[in-house]
This record gives sequence, C-alpha cells and structure tokens, in this order.
Amino acid sequence: MLADEPVRTLAGRAPSYAAVLAPGLIDPDYETPAGVVGPRGKGAVKRYNVYRNNVTVSLIDALAAVFPVTQRITGVEFFRAMARFHVRGTPPRSPLLFEYGHDFPDFIARYEYAQPMPYLADTARIERAWLDVYHAADMPPLPAQKLAAIPPALLADVAFVPHPATRIVRSQFPALSIFVANRGDGPIENIETFVPEDALITRPEQEVTVRQLPPGGAEFLMQLLSGQALGDAAAIALEIAPDFDLASNIAGMIEAGVFVALHAGDHP
Repeated sequence: MLADEPVRTLAGRAPSYAAVLAPGLIDPDYETPAGVVGPRGKGAVKRYNVYRNNVTVSLIDALAAVFPVTQRITGVEFFRAMARFHVRGTPPRSPLLFEYGHDFPDFIARYEYAQPMPYLADTARIERAWLDVYHAADMPPLPAQKLAAIPPALLADVAFVPHPATRIVRSQFPALSIFVANRGDGPIENIETFVPEDALITRPEQEVTVRQLPPGGAEFLMQLLSGQALGDAAAIALEIAPDFDLASNIAGMIEAGVFVALHAGDHP
C-alpha cells in the first residue's frame, strides 16, 4: 500500500498509484518508491520486488504466447532471456496483453545474441502479423464478381480498398518456410532452399491464412494497398519481375480476401 503522505507532485497533488509504482516495475535497478509501505507502515521492499518480478514474468509469458514459433526456434531459455531484455526497455502501452510485442521483432534484429539467426526477426514479424490479422476487424472480402463487372477499358484505373485483416511481410530469408516448419509440435522439416520469401497474411473468413507471394507479387500488392491504380501497380511489378503473371496474381489476391471494395472513376 501507499503511505498516508506520498511524495507530492510539482502541482501539489498526490500522484496516482500507477505513477508511484510503475516506473520501477520493469527495471530491477530502480529503488522501491518511498511512498510504498507494507502492513503497519513497515517498508515493503520485498513485497515490491515480488510484484516487480511478477510483472516482468507476466510480460515475458505474453511474448511467449504471441511468438511460440520464435521460442521454438531459439529454445525456451534463450527466448526468455531475450524477452527479459526487451521487457526492461519496452513497457506495455496497452492494458491488453495480446497487443504487447509489436516492437519485439525489431528488438530481435538488434539483439546481439540473435545475430547468428538472421532470419529470426522476420519469422517473428510473420507471427506478429498473424496475431494482428486474427484480431483485425471483420469485413466481407471483395467478391470476384465486382472486379469482373468492371469494363476492360477501365481496369487499369481500378483502385482497391484494403481489408483490415491484410498484412505483407517481406524477407531476405525463407522466413515463411521457417514459420510453417515450426508452427506445430511435430518434427521440423529441413529447409531445402535458403532464398528470400514474401508472405501474405489474411483472414478472408474466420481463419487466418498465410501464403507465399510469387516474384513481384509483394510489390504489386503493396502498391495496391497504398492506393495505386491496378495498371500502375502492374507496371511496377513487371519492372521487378518480367515474368510477373498479372491474371494469376489478381485471382490470388481476390481468393485471399486482400480487399473489401474497389472503385474505377465514376464506377463504384
């Protein structure tokens, strides 16, 4: 509990419980706040340290729940040590634990002891995207008939409205294959080819789906997601990948539920 006379703020008002307790909850070197006391007014250093440790463990557990593939790759001991360093430098910004960890993949990319696993950060990005897609807003995906109804002369000018449950993760490593190989509890299959992979994560119905995009496909979709017209996006994709198949990529994005609506000039 807090003492009857907690430290006053510059405005002369007593700080809240959160303001007194929070600063040291993820920093083991932070001294117990002076206003925190135990029963009968006694010091509460041990009580505060137990609470501080419980907070840290809870946040590490939250990261383990969000990044089970990453933990399987590194092993529990390595993962929890890495997560502890992240927790100390990155307090949560939301009371919802499933939202914690958006910065964790970037931390992994900088973490000294993870450097021998350069694919690990991108694998974690796919995991984070999977959870974000799972919790994204529900909206019916764009029906194929809507696009088919656009006159051919107007197709190049068609622009799309993204589905809120759409994410793209690009990687210089086979991060998607590594993610898939480590998703379950069974034996891990060897990755035969160590090549770049781009992942599309969507939720067209109630189930999250993860697909590998063909060469040029990620750039194509990223252009469309940013509001570029179909013709412009296709031209950019063809510059990157001369073998880019426009028809199959359009069919794939409709099947994946990447968009919810489209517009082409005066034809909604």
